[in-house]
Order: sequence, then structure tokens, then C-alpha cells
Amino acid sequence: MLRGLYTATAGMISQQRKHDTITNNIANMNTPGFKQSRAVSRSFPEMLIGLMEGKPGMEVANTGKLNTGVLAEEALTINVQGILRETNNPFDFAVVSDIQVPGLQFDAGKTITPEGERIFQPQAFLTVANEAGEPRYTRNGKFSVTEQGALVTAEGFRVLGENGEPIVLLDPATQIPITNITVNRYGQLLDSTNGQALLDGAGIPIRMLISRVDNPIRLVPEGSNLFRLDAADEGAVTQVTAADAVEVKQGFVESSNVDPTQAVVDMMSASRMYEANQKVIQAYDKSMEKAVNEIGRV
Repeated sequence: MLRGLYTATAGMISQQRKHDTITNNIANMNTPGFKQSRAVSRSFPEMLIGLMEGKPGMEVANTGKLNTGVLAEEALTINVQGILRETNNPFDFAVVSDIQVPGLQFDAGKTITPEGERIFQPQAFLTVANEAGEPRYTRNGKFSVTEQGALVTAEGFRVLGENGEPIVLLDPATQIPITNITVNRYGQLLDSTNGQALLDGAGIPIRMLISRVDNPIRLVPEGSNLFRLDAADEGAVTQVTAADAVEVKQGFVESSNVDPTQAVVDMMSASRMYEANQKVIQAYDKSMEKAVNEIGRV
């Protein structure tokens, strides 16, 4: 078996997927609240070589292990806080998440305890409902109010309040959408003309649902700058409290956390690696051509 040929092919596939991930990051670097992804590769399992050769176990030579390249396993989302950009729009909101966890350095991402338990940096997210009414999480707080008074995202997804119901901003007397609002640091909506709390249909003060995700690495990107959690992970989501040090800032949006300079450097590196593996395949092709057409010719 021509292991070098398969190794170069695996390298090309891995670099292509890395290139696609970086391209998506660059395309969304001006999208508010966008979180960049990073392609993660791992070595192709060495045990597979032993199985292919019919060996009961893998024998490692003194010179070291031999594998057949790398595999682009997944793309991990980097949940680092983006820079806040002031817009002075009363319906733009940014979430500042400074959740502290004992034993975890802030913005470290994760740590491993002496007992082997992995602890992740929790993150706070605005909560919206998709077309099916299911909760989704986002850091893009660029909202607006419809003619029916619904607070929605740019894509039309309805923003949820702390009671889990969509927020509706209607004057109870005139049924006209309320546009003069102020939001305090806890996400509570106030009437900017008199400072009184806005109430829902049940007479309860309206407050945006800010969700705390204890394990943000489990969030699955779903498009439109939304994330979801699988059913098995939904128990790790709670509503933030005052002790979580999460603040909602009105008139700001969070910029994407994509570093354009680093993204371009990474994309060029992936392209060069792709070309290098391509040259390896071309060299193998020439050597096989010579073996078939010239070696053994009488």
C-alpha cells in the first residue's frame, strides 16, 4: 500500500476543511455577535494500520509510530467576547459576560481539576425562539419591533422574556408598539419617558431571558447566528442571576471575535499546506508512471 499517497490525500482533505472554516470566519467578521470556529485535526488512528495488516495488536518500532496522516475531526466555536461597538440604537443590545468560576482563570476556556473533571467557562446568551418555537441562543442583539409589537431579531426570530414567552411591546391603551424604551443592566425593559417598568399581559415586568450555558462547547451552530443544544445538554442552561456578573448594554452591539489579520495568515498557511500535499501526490504519480511504463521493459 502506498501510505504516502494516502497520507498526502488525507492532508489535502484536512487543509481544505480548515480553509472552508477560515473562509466562513472571514465572511462573517462584520456580523454582530458572530463567534469564529477553529478546525481541529487529529492523527489518523495508528491502530487501523495494524488491523489492515492483520495483526492482533500494534507493534511500534524503535523509530516511532507511523500513521496515515490527519483527519479534520470537527470545528470548535471560540466563545471569546467580541469588542463592543456603540450604535446609539435603543433596540441594539450587547451582553457582557464576566461569569466567574472557582478554580478557572477568566477567559481560559476550560480547566481540568486534580480529579480529572473538565470545567468550562460559562457564557451568557440572549434567548430567541425559532420558527418551531424552540429556544435558541445568540449574541447578536440587533433587534427591532414589528407593527404587532413583537421584539424580533433581524431574521424575524422572536426574543423571549424570562417567563419563556415572546416579548410584546404594546401600549395597553392604544395597542400601538412601544418604541421609547430603556433597558437596565439586568435586561429589564423600562419606559424611557417615565422610567416605569414595562408590563406584559399578566402585569409582570418584562425582562429579557439571558441564558447561562455552563458548557458552551456543546452549542451547535444552526445558521442565522443561532446556537442550539441537544436534548441531553439542555439541563446545563439556567437563567443568569445577579451573582453571575452579566450585564446587558443598550445602544451597543458585540462585534465578531474574528481577528482578520490572523484569519488571513491561517488561510495562506492552509493553502500552502494543501499545495505541498498536492506536490507529494504528483511525485507519487510520476514514480508510479515510471514503474508501470519503464521498469521491466526489455
